[in-house]
Amino acid sequence: MTTNPEETGFRYDAALAEKIEKSWQRTWEESGTFHTPNPTGDLGELDSQDVSSPYAPPADLSQRESLYIMDMFPYPSGVGLHVGHPLGYLGTDVYGRYQRMRGHNVMHALSYDAFGLPADLYAVQTGQHPRITTDANIANMTEQLRRLGLAHDVRRRFATTDDEFVKWTQWIFLQIFNSWYDPEATTPDGEAKGAARPIDTLIEQFASGARPTPDGRAWSDLNPAERENVLQDFRLAYVSESPVNWCPGLGTVLANEEVTAEGLSERGNYPVFTRRLRQWNMRITAYADRLIDDLDGLDWPHAIHAMQVNWIGRSKGALLRLPVAGDETSDIEVYTTRPDTLFGATYLVLSPEHPQVASLTAQTWDESTPESWRGGEATPAEAIAAYQRAAAAKTDADRQQSREKTGIFTGSYALNPATGVQVPIFIADYVLMGYGTGAIMAVPAEDARDWDFAKAFGLPYIRTVQPPADHDEDAPFTGTGVMINSANAEIDINGLEIDAAKAKVTEWLAGKGLATESTQYRLRDWLFSRQRYWGEPFPIVYDENGTPIALPDEMLPVQLPEVDDFAPRTYEPDDADSRPEPALSRNQEWTSVELDLGDGPKIYQRETNTMPNWAGSSWYQLRYADPHNADRLVDPANEKYWLGPRPSKPRGGADLYVGGQEHAVLHLLYARFWHKILFDLGHISSSEPFHRLVNQGYIQAYAYTDSRGVYVPAAEVEEKTESNGELTFWYNGEQVNREYGKIGKSLKNSVMPDEMYDAFGADTFRVYEMSMGPLEQDRPWDTRAVVGAQRFLQRVWRLFVDETTGESVVADGEADAESLKVLHQVIDGVREDMDNLRFNTAISKLIVLTNHATKQGGATREVLEPLTIMLAPFAPHLAEELWSRLGHKSTVTYAAFPEADPNHLVAETVTCVVQVKGKVRARLEVAPDISADELEKLALESPNAVKALGGAGVRKVIVRAPKLVNIVPDA
Repeated sequence: MTTNPEETGFRYDAALAEKIEKSWQRTWEESGTFHTPNPTGDLGELDSQDVSSPYAPPADLSQRESLYIMDMFPYPSGVGLHVGHPLGYLGTDVYGRYQRMRGHNVMHALSYDAFGLPADLYAVQTGQHPRITTDANIANMTEQLRRLGLAHDVRRRFATTDDEFVKWTQWIFLQIFNSWYDPEATTPDGEAKGAARPIDTLIEQFASGARPTPDGRAWSDLNPAERENVLQDFRLAYVSESPVNWCPGLGTVLANEEVTAEGLSERGNYPVFTRRLRQWNMRITAYADRLIDDLDGLDWPHAIHAMQVNWIGRSKGALLRLPVAGDETSDIEVYTTRPDTLFGATYLVLSPEHPQVASLTAQTWDESTPESWRGGEATPAEAIAAYQRAAAAKTDADRQQSREKTGIFTGSYALNPATGVQVPIFIADYVLMGYGTGAIMAVPAEDARDWDFAKAFGLPYIRTVQPPADHDEDAPFTGTGVMINSANAEIDINGLEIDAAKAKVTEWLAGKGLATESTQYRLRDWLFSRQRYWGEPFPIVYDENGTPIALPDEMLPVQLPEVDDFAPRTYEPDDADSRPEPALSRNQEWTSVELDLGDGPKIYQRETNTMPNWAGSSWYQLRYADPHNADRLVDPANEKYWLGPRPSKPRGGADLYVGGQEHAVLHLLYARFWHKILFDLGHISSSEPFHRLVNQGYIQAYAYTDSRGVYVPAAEVEEKTESNGELTFWYNGEQVNREYGKIGKSLKNSVMPDEMYDAFGADTFRVYEMSMGPLEQDRPWDTRAVVGAQRFLQRVWRLFVDETTGESVVADGEADAESLKVLHQVIDGVREDMDNLRFNTAISKLIVLTNHATKQGGATREVLEPLTIMLAPFAPHLAEELWSRLGHKSTVTYAAFPEADPNHLVAETVTCVVQVKGKVRARLEVAPDISADELEKLALESPNAVKALGGAGVRKVIVRAPKLVNIVPDA
């Protein structure tokens, strides 16, 4: 079929482009052109109407090799898409269309990550239910994306808020809750030691006595609540009361990964404070080693690889036990990567939240205690309590970054086993409970923060690493060197390099029972509770003892109840005793529920926190593979076909995953963690969710600020050229400043794709975005430059269609030799570019071919058919129209991508460099297959070579045909 352009004329402009695009979009949808068959299930066979359509997928599609392409979940924003959003979606669409032509069964779909804070906050502001807002936003974005002509299998589309999706998210949570990490188990592929196992296997160990209970009692002697308390220390999803990141501005707690280095919320930049709350956690730390080690099998950008490694923060050191002076039964554990500096430890510091603070706090101050150590209080207990309250009101970033060091002396001392000296024990807020053991041995001569604290409190320092001669004596030395001042009657490490000294000290302390080698991690367990309304409810209830109980599968999904007020109750940052009140707790009919869970009907209390918005995006790669399966998470055959391991991706996962690098830690780390648990438990065959990762760049645009530094709407700024030629910018009569910035709401510089569709057409927009630069790089948006992409497509159109009559202008006969040479060089280059996601250079080559044909006055079918196929990934609507006008009765989507004919790739001549005495004296254009003898003869006869020799004889000629001849004259 072809589009009838009578209403718009025959010139390829925005009006005709829109007509062509909407027509082909209807055809694709009606024919199921992009429907992708599964090996089994409801998507295992193409629909009958699909098969009967000439624009349907090939019948053998399910027998082809699979290729799974994914985009990072879009969040359905109220303002819809701006032109920066489609960049990644277009990149994956172009690559997917190309791979279909290369013979793959390509699965590509796009869904919506629809739970989360924006809809929740909007509901708080307006009172409108988040589902209403979310569904409207999804409908808007779906239409915007539809106009792009993306080759998605729409049958696989879903939202994380769909009941069926929520059901399986809750089901996965229960798998995690009912699992533990067995360090002795082996992963299903046999590659690693340590894997998740069902919690029943742990219970069997306790019941049989193979594993003793913590207090030594028999498992049978424990009541259900006591048993659950034991299991909570092992479950991969567990409840604990511990320090958490509380964000009053958002009314919820946050995971460590959601807090910036400045101690602000990643969303909204609100202050974050430390509070002790009872919350759900996931034991992601158990997977720390595998999360690092398995990165080596993935095709990920180096920067993302490094960011995950650094965030997990694996370090090897020693766990030291420093005795408390005067108490032979008590010691303090500190973790250090530098046990070699123990001789320089002159005091200890505990986090204000450290559990031993209370037992170490003395009853009274010793008379010799300096006033600066007392915090102005009469007793140590009063000083400690006041300091703990003040520390709780600070963000972690404030505590760590402040150069002004504060602290309180506990009144107790520890014994430095290297020096035999009693060292004072302080609490100070620059030490965090969430890192290491929450206690440090302070070595001020080799640590800047310890140095500042020692100076503030008049504490001594001992250098244990030799600084260079020019080092400032009044500053710590944090570099490397040999050990000094580090010997006693039992050990001497003076003169040793750091690594040797560390090993020797650790071995010495271990012999005294005071040290063990230890590996520590920066990573902390994933805080999984949120006090928001708009999230997945936990499939958990609590009995009369407060014991968490998993709901059976048949009770899933647990749906959100209706509430009168969506706002969580917050409390003042300095009120340490108050607690947040989740919105769900206000529906008492839902919260208190009668259930029969096997012991007869009982009243249970539901969990009133909700899951974070990261829950759905931690497993959606599996849902695409089997989106309608109501009986299991994913059919094994479908998961293996799309995500299973292969030689090209030994750990499995999606073949290509494209999205922003801002998700380097949050989403990517969480998804890998969930995927590995499901792999360990035998639910899936792949151990990684995403094999190849590409981070698309950002599209930037001009943004404008007024005299206050406030951004103004970029679309309303006017340009003026002053008398001196200077370009100035004005908004509402006031001159404003111009800068470049990432397109978005905050900078008020958004450009909507709808504007581009109306002004140029979707294909022009597609070509422009793909031609702006490499996919991974940031690029500037310039609406005025879009016309260049439109002119290119107009030139292509004129090679096929007479703009006056609408008749075909495709030339008859065979293509000339020069055109064939250009064509096959372009084919060869475009294939290489497409394989490597170099879409901008592929478009440049298509422009070369188009310009050549235009200069020739037209082209034959022999040239135009390959051009149409190569254009199709970038401008699919136009290519489909031209393919139809060439007489084809089927879609161009599955046409075989052209292959270059090697006979047309051979260069007619190559340049040979002729050197005399090592200097270039001549260049010869010769045939690529010229013989060495013939090339030597031509070089010796060349006028410039003869001139350079100056009558001298030739001692030797070195020939490297066809590109080099080196003539060595007689001396």
